Amino acid sequence: MSVWLPSQGSLGQEDGRSGAEKTGKILTEFLRFYEDQYGVALFNSMRHEIEGTGAPQAQLLWRKVPLDERIIFSGNLFQYQEDSKKWRNRFSLVPHNYGLVLYENKVAYERQVPPRAVINSAGYKILTSLDQYLELVGNSLPGNTSKSGTAPVLKCPTQFPLILWHPSARHYYFCMMTEAEQDKWQAVLQDCVRHCNNGIPEDSKVEGPAFTDAIRMYRQSKELYGTWEMLCGNEVQILSNLVMEELGPELKAELAPRLKGKPQERQRQWIQISDTVYRMVYEQAKARFGAVLSKLQLARPAMEAVIRTDMDQIITSKEHLASKIRASILPKAEVCVRNHVQPYIPSILEALMVPTSQGFTEVRDVFFKEVTDMNLNVINEGGIDKLGEYMEKLSQLAYHPLKMQSCYEKMEPLRLDGLQQRFDVSSTSVFKQRAQILMREQMDNAVYTFETLLHQELGKGPTKEELCKSIQRILERVLKKYDYDSSTVRKRFFREALLQITIPFLLKKLAPTCKSELSRFQELIFEDFARFILVENTYEEVVLQTVMKDILQAVKEAAVQRKHNLYRDSVVMHNSDPNLHLLAEGLPIDWGEECSGSSDSGGGPGSPGIPEAATLLEKRRRAKQVVSVVQDEEVGLPFEAVPEPLSPASADSITELRGLLARDLQAESPPLAGPLLNGAPAQESPQPGAAPEAASPLRQLPPGKASDLEPPKPSDQETGEQVSGPGGRPPIHTTTEDGAGVQTEF
Repeated sequence: MSVWLPSQGSLGQEDGRSGAEKTGKILTEFLRFYEDQYGVALFNSMRHEIEGTGAPQAQLLWRKVPLDERIIFSGNLFQYQEDSKKWRNRFSLVPHNYGLVLYENKVAYERQVPPRAVINSAGYKILTSLDQYLELVGNSLPGNTSKSGTAPVLKCPTQFPLILWHPSARHYYFCMMTEAEQDKWQAVLQDCVRHCNNGIPEDSKVEGPAFTDAIRMYRQSKELYGTWEMLCGNEVQILSNLVMEELGPELKAELAPRLKGKPQERQRQWIQISDTVYRMVYEQAKARFGAVLSKLQLARPAMEAVIRTDMDQIITSKEHLASKIRASILPKAEVCVRNHVQPYIPSILEALMVPTSQGFTEVRDVFFKEVTDMNLNVINEGGIDKLGEYMEKLSQLAYHPLKMQSCYEKMEPLRLDGLQQRFDVSSTSVFKQRAQILMREQMDNAVYTFETLLHQELGKGPTKEELCKSIQRILERVLKKYDYDSSTVRKRFFREALLQITIPFLLKKLAPTCKSELSRFQELIFEDFARFILVENTYEEVVLQTVMKDILQAVKEAAVQRKHNLYRDSVVMHNSDPNLHLLAEGLPIDWGEECSGSSDSGGGPGSPGIPEAATLLEKRRRAKQVVSVVQDEEVGLPFEAVPEPLSPASADSITELRGLLARDLQAESPPLAGPLLNGAPAQESPQPGAAPEAASPLRQLPPGKASDLEPPKPSDQETGEQVSGPGGRPPIHTTTEDGAGVQTEF
């Protein structure tokens, strides 16, 4: 692992070997924790399946088939090219799994040229000010204070930059021509960050919990308690962040004195070194973690057989161990809770409740407004014939970055003033993003429930007046269900957040007096059960139980007082739609197909007026269009790109960027071989009336066409790497790796 500095040569193989050995040591230590936690997580998962939790049943439906094969956003932006030190106009799109894909220009996308880059934004921060960025970069090196008047590490030609900053990986620089464009792209990129940060699948009942518990245990072994901001992305990304958290400061202390040049040059060199090391760490982490995971998955059937056979004995053994630990540490834990935690729970809860509840209320208001507007459109304009078009737009509401932005913004004022330092909460961003993800889920659940009920109503063949009354009635039903589910989701979020804040604090307080006593309890665990019962985990469960009753009581009192429209636990909403969940078992609703028959003069797809081949062709044409949830509502200069000139002049000024745009407007795009494609092979001849529509409503691909029409996008594991399906674009070969989560130029 040798590090290369541009214009200064290699720092030597000794530095590389030292870094590789340190990385290997950290990974080995962490993976021991992971193997230990895997057995515990497997036992807890199987026990949960048997015993259940008795949680209240959700009233809203949830979408079982993800809204795949969608393009969330597409448009143009300027990107800074570090190799040429030029700003270039790039055509960019965000597929359904929120990887930012950058093409040379729109023509390159149409002609299926591989993209320039695919960016996974997990762990990144979105900066809208060059001063913010320069401050972060200036603090990245010890003793690196730039003198006034010195040139910054980056110059932006407009007043509207957007910078993707990561503490270890490479940075990405973009700029826009107007503040409106900056706001739009900020909302889109923030949605990408929010989604990619949530990289561990929530339906992973064993691997996910085992990994997060191993991360927590490893950091606690280093006396690092509290929330961790870099628990972002998939497992390999998080593991790379964990290594860099420990390796980075050592690398910085060793290499910073050896960097030469002006401050901005030293900063640029350090960014390149850090990114190079991060990529190498990533590759090593990916290989080591993958090998251990494969070994555990091979051993899982044998472990499951032992658990099924000895479930009762394992539970009895664990309860016996817990009783012994409880008798030993409970008095100390209760005193600590009473003196250091209990007095602060109400204020922490109130700080969480206000912005979170405002956000969920905004979700309700946005949903109400969108459905009401749709109903008015049905009455005044389109009638039933236009319902399919309206419903296609509504079905994407939860994934519309701009329409959801007002909901997400409600979480931004979240502060734990005076409590963050006390409870070692490094940042509230963990709680903000979790609440925002829950808002999006509840919005999608409300929309999907509305879709399902409306689809059932359409089977009765209502008139326009009857349909409008039905829409209003269904809206009221869905809002009642939303209010109940919103209360349940928020109460669970408050409990989890309070535990996430207080438990690390308690463990840190109790460690000096309690942790040394834990080793004597190891002899209470039978050797056959040692993979499923760990003393450290049982100790944490006992500590959790000491504070859990106070947290439950605080949330219960807030519900009793009807604060922020929370329902009491005793309020159980009986399911007024007993067959509703059966309706959700059917195929996804294709609103374009559902309402196409009423809008076509010749009848439905099977009518004699329209040949079947023509209908299929129309479906295929619509599916291939590059579409976006976000519509350009302003009138202004379109960011249309053409191939770059061979010898472009410097683009370091706003004047030149405007010149680039002016040439874009005057230049004619090369003739296309067919409509604007979503990753499908080019057609031999253009179809009449199949011109691309940049602002057309978002459409769903027909079943069975996914492999042919798959747009270029990162893999479905939110990895940020490019994949190609059969008949799609050719595979993309990166200059570094094809793994998840590493940002690379192609």
